[in-house]
Amino acid sequence: MAKILVTGAAGFIASHIADALIAKNHEVAIIDDLSNGREENINPEAIFFKIDISDEAEVKSVFDKFSPEIIFHLAAQANVRKSIENPEHDKEVNVTGTLNLLKNAARVGTKHFIFSSTGGAVYGDDAPRPTPETAEAKPASPYGQHKLESEQNIQRSAEENGFKATILRYANVYGPRQYPKGGAGVIAIFAQKIISNEPLTMFGSGNQTRDYVFVKDVVNANLKAFEGEIKGIFNIGTGVETPLNAIVENLEKICDKKVEVEHLPANPGELEASCLDVSKAKSELGWSAEVSLEKGLSETVESLKNV
Repeated sequence: MAKILVTGAAGFIASHIADALIAKNHEVAIIDDLSNGREENINPEAIFFKIDISDEAEVKSVFDKFSPEIIFHLAAQANVRKSIENPEHDKEVNVTGTLNLLKNAARVGTKHFIFSSTGGAVYGDDAPRPTPETAEAKPASPYGQHKLESEQNIQRSAEENGFKATILRYANVYGPRQYPKGGAGVIAIFAQKIISNEPLTMFGSGNQTRDYVFVKDVVNANLKAFEGEIKGIFNIGTGVETPLNAIVENLEKICDKKVEVEHLPANPGELEASCLDVSKAKSELGWSAEVSLEKGLSETVESLKNV
């Protein structure tokens, strides 16, 4: 049994990771400021610290009370549009917050730091597709730039302080608990609107593509990295490009409804296409996505019917 800290675990992906770790009888503590996360997502068996990771004193206090052997770092400002509107805040959360964790991880002797990064936003629009980890990073937004900066800080700290660092660059993650009323998470947003017979607002033509990976598969990738004590950078996706229009068609079919779609100009900083090469994760992590898009969308819709 390990002592594990999971940041952002009142939110979408991290709450599922915390649940999986607790199910394996690990001692889990959670950091979340509840700015985006919801208390009902917090596993009652976890120790909960309501703090902001960008507050250095508060982070130090948590590490004084709970010295983690392992850290899963998922707390973030994850909205590309908000990062463009307020890059200073994005940097405060995504860079300063990560530095606060690293400083204290070194202080208490943490053994493994597992970081949830981003695929498309780090690589940019000019990358070959599917994009391998060796592709040049050309972030098109402050969000992508700050995630890349945090990756570099994590790798440097790991070398200096002798702990393992695993960086998981996610494709577009979706599934139950993704908040349908925020500014990110298009599948949850669109699914909720279709369930409620509301029109959709789509930025761009709908021909823009993404690599959509189900949250249960992402949790399994994190567990593989942790249990195998594997370090390095890994893409986590499906290797399949899906247009946004196809997502809408699938959701309408699952819900047995048709809705109006209003098209607005594409947002600055948003990628036109993104798809990740996941061959390294398959060969070195022993991981590949198993949940089909149709099954994942169906589970997502079902989870939103009572939200």
